[in-house]
Amino acid sequence: MAAPSGAELGRRLRERDLTAAPAVLNLVEHRAAGGREEVAALLREVSPTALGGEAPAHVVGVTGPPGAGKSSLLSELVRAWRSAGRSVAVLAVDPTSKRTGGALLGDRARIATDSADRGVFMRSTAAGDQLGGLAPSTRAAAQALAAAFDVVVIETVGVGQSETDVADVADTVAVIVQPGSGDVLQFLKAGIMEVPDVLAVTKADLGNIAESAVRDLSAALGALDARDVPIVAVSSLPPASGIDELVEALDSHRDRIDLEARRVRARRRHALADFAAEHGDRGLRRLGGRRAAERFLEEQNPGLDVPALEARLEERAPAAS
Repeated sequence: MAAPSGAELGRRLRERDLTAAPAVLNLVEHRAAGGREEVAALLREVSPTALGGEAPAHVVGVTGPPGAGKSSLLSELVRAWRSAGRSVAVLAVDPTSKRTGGALLGDRARIATDSADRGVFMRSTAAGDQLGGLAPSTRAAAQALAAAFDVVVIETVGVGQSETDVADVADTVAVIVQPGSGDVLQFLKAGIMEVPDVLAVTKADLGNIAESAVRDLSAALGALDARDVPIVAVSSLPPASGIDELVEALDSHRDRIDLEARRVRARRRHALADFAAEHGDRGLRRLGGRRAAERFLEEQNPGLDVPALEARLEERAPAAS
């Protein structure tokens, strides 16, 4: 049987058919001949123009240093979302194996879920050579799955100065901090404190050490005039604590933001980044430079998907002499 087309998969997602998710990830990750056109067809079917508005999912980015407890915390978050009747897709972006080119850690094995629960979809993807902490296919996958699932989670490989791409994809970014590890100082050095919409301090069961981390983070946010970023202390050890408060903080952030404006800006940035990756500096110069390209994208229909916007840029660029 032939694999479903991108357009067919997009239509299934629009109908909230969660069983389309595995084929969607296969399409965006393993692009064979003609694959780019199929991905474009998929995204066209789940674009705001096709949906009649922005995709309904809450796209949540979860990032933090290795060992901070992201996977354990995410297991508890998935349980909380499912208990509330919300479907969840998790895209766990892992380091790349140099030997196989695949995901090295395999987060599906580290995040505990019920394998029989059809309301949860999980896929580990390899980060490849992307310094932003996201696999090349992650943006397309998140945009597509957001049409069908209630929550789409992007868990990144870690956190560092260059690993902030998740902030350009997610509606809400949660940065995970492990108490007593020096993470706060590292965040300040790297500028990561500008990324989070919500901060979660793990291992709250440690008591004074966790409380000290909360105070340090509060002071750091105050210095950056970012006091509106909530800090939630959580523990994934049974009985888990702080999980409901974290879910509430994530939902509250999404309710406060201008979701359409945030996603429109992201789509335009991604289109320009994809165009630059394909055509390089010479391509940007043919458009009149990056600023001119940005102004052109701002004039386009806000409901267009990334491939359509990229195509507009290509149409605008005069032929190279």
